[in-house]
Amino acid sequence: MSGLGAAAEPSGWRLGSGGSEVFLPEEPRAAAPVDFLQELPSYQSALRRRAAAGGTQERRAAPRGSAGLRAAEARGPEQEGGELAARPAREYPLTIAEKRRLRDCQQADIKYISGWKQWKRTSSKSLKKVLNEVRELFSHLELWRSDIRSIEGKFGTGIQSYFSFLRFLVLLNLIIFILMFNFVTLPSIISEYGIFNSSFAKISPKNIEPHCTVYKPSGNMGLVYFYTYLKDLLGGTGFLEVTSLFYGYYTIDAVWLSTLRYNLPLAYLLTTFAYLALSLLWIIKRSVEGFKQNLVHDEDQFQSYCNKVFAGWEFCITDPRAAWLKHRSLQYELQTDLEEERLKRKIADRTMKEKLRIYSLRIFINIIVIAVLSGCFYCIYRATVFSQENSNDVSNTNFQANLLVQYLPSIVITLANFIAPQIFSFLIRFEDYSPAFEIRLTLMRCVFVRLANIGVLLFSLWSQISYCATDECKACGYNYELYPCWESEVGQEMYKLMIFDFIIILAGTLFVDFPRKLLVTHCSCKPVQWCGLQEFGISDNVLEIVYGQTICWIGTFFSPLLPAIATIKYFFIFYIKKISLIHTCKPAARPIRASSSNCFFLVVLLIGLVLAFIPLGISIAHIPSSKACGPFRSFNTSWAVVPDTILGFPTGLQQVLHGIASEAFAVPFFMVVCLIMFYFIALAGAHKQVVEQLRQQLVMESRDKLFLIRKITEAQRHP
Repeated sequence: MSGLGAAAEPSGWRLGSGGSEVFLPEEPRAAAPVDFLQELPSYQSALRRRAAAGGTQERRAAPRGSAGLRAAEARGPEQEGGELAARPAREYPLTIAEKRRLRDCQQADIKYISGWKQWKRTSSKSLKKVLNEVRELFSHLELWRSDIRSIEGKFGTGIQSYFSFLRFLVLLNLIIFILMFNFVTLPSIISEYGIFNSSFAKISPKNIEPHCTVYKPSGNMGLVYFYTYLKDLLGGTGFLEVTSLFYGYYTIDAVWLSTLRYNLPLAYLLTTFAYLALSLLWIIKRSVEGFKQNLVHDEDQFQSYCNKVFAGWEFCITDPRAAWLKHRSLQYELQTDLEEERLKRKIADRTMKEKLRIYSLRIFINIIVIAVLSGCFYCIYRATVFSQENSNDVSNTNFQANLLVQYLPSIVITLANFIAPQIFSFLIRFEDYSPAFEIRLTLMRCVFVRLANIGVLLFSLWSQISYCATDECKACGYNYELYPCWESEVGQEMYKLMIFDFIIILAGTLFVDFPRKLLVTHCSCKPVQWCGLQEFGISDNVLEIVYGQTICWIGTFFSPLLPAIATIKYFFIFYIKKISLIHTCKPAARPIRASSSNCFFLVVLLIGLVLAFIPLGISIAHIPSSKACGPFRSFNTSWAVVPDTILGFPTGLQQVLHGIASEAFAVPFFMVVCLIMFYFIALAGAHKQVVEQLRQQLVMESRDKLFLIRKITEAQRHP
């Protein structure tokens, strides 16, 4: 407590025990405090709590008030081991005068320090200076640094967080591409051309029917029309099907670099696990940072109101239009808080009849939502089945029809991603939720429909791949007639989804946003002016790129060079969205805070990654691998390469690995992990309780100040 509150605080405050109280008054000793100080609200409240607690143990009084804290900070460096700490004075939360005194003390006491400690301190300062300069140098080399700062200055931190998120995905996909290229593609290319005296080995599959090993890629032969190349480029067929872009190219079982044997199937599988683990750890790391910032804003309504009024303005905004929008945003947030309070009172005053009516209406609306989702999933399933059955039946000379049939699943998925959110936004108005919950629920429904559409597409493909009506097909384990190399077919579908998604984003900017901008600027018609400019919706744009990133995670196993395409795609999307934001769009009238938006972006991205684990896990461990292409031709499934590799290890190492995989190790390990988790949960609960008590203490201190001011006013009136 600072100022008057600190001066008027009773001298007998102590730290409570047992974690139940933070500050408790101790019993008066030699001299009783002034009578009116015993009337302080905080003192009386603490006495009541102590009486309720039964007067437990007492501890030594903690230094209180800003003066005491500053004195403790100033004394801190001198009390660590009897010497001044090496931290510079600017790192201490002290006033300028106190920092100067601390600096003078440090300089005066240097002569009492040994030469070794002086050299150690000087070296530490020099190292910190070098590291700061290197960090500053790398910050100048940061991708799109000036562009993102310019966007932040004109439109605020909410929109800036979207472009920072886009930069993160560019770097993530670049690293994934480097992993796949170095450990999968490069060894295949080196061995194929005999670079560095290398060679390769191909092991013919054993105990496999000959008809299962037949694979004739649809490469272009003879005279080829130009539009055929265009069709192959858009669909991943023809000349692209036999390149290193797809799974079917990697038919090598081992690469020999001099005397070193490189197990390509094992490297292919481990690299897949590596990029998934890297993505998971990187997203979790960034999510934790955003979650910490989000906790700062997770306060009660009174603190939220004070923060909006006194600390809600973004001083980085320089654009007048963005400043006006920020005014509107703060006004909207205050209106939203008032609306939520009104809804809370309305909910508390609802009768049983009103509750029954609103719950029945919500159940009915959710049935409609489920029906819409079911319709979307059924359309995607039928479109996928039709595309797979008829893509090879359409004449090659009919370019438009062939391309339409190949892209039919992508077109249906795009339509579902556009229509379903519009229906959800309309239905949510009748469910009588708070404005903030309406936004979150609508976004989660949109996330689900986008990501679930990919799952339905893969399920449709797997149903066609696993369908076997003859004994010859059952001998292979999959539909070898329609899918001789089914992994490449799945990779082509992911490739088409990514290309079509980029085409839709580019077409939306060129043929929707720019014409709308020209109409609003040069046409004074009321309907046109009523429509206005297109809003730059942060959440919708984030869902677009998360959808594309989920496709990339799933498709990288079937198309190892797909991350390179994703990197180039997001690189161009950055400039497309930047131009669209500056020239054709206006910022959303209801922007979200940068800290909460960053946390939301990463949570949605984490959901996409977790959902990507499911189809990849099924493809690796459950569906039989193709016997006519790929590095896993000699194995029943892709996962079978792991136990096969373990069998080549020494006997002792095999026993250790089998022991780690056994229940005797798994059960104790699970129990230890549970104990550690429970410990951290309990620790977090204790910290939360202490924080809540400190918040209550701050409230009591404010009441103490009001009480003392009232007493001083009364004393001045009656001297």
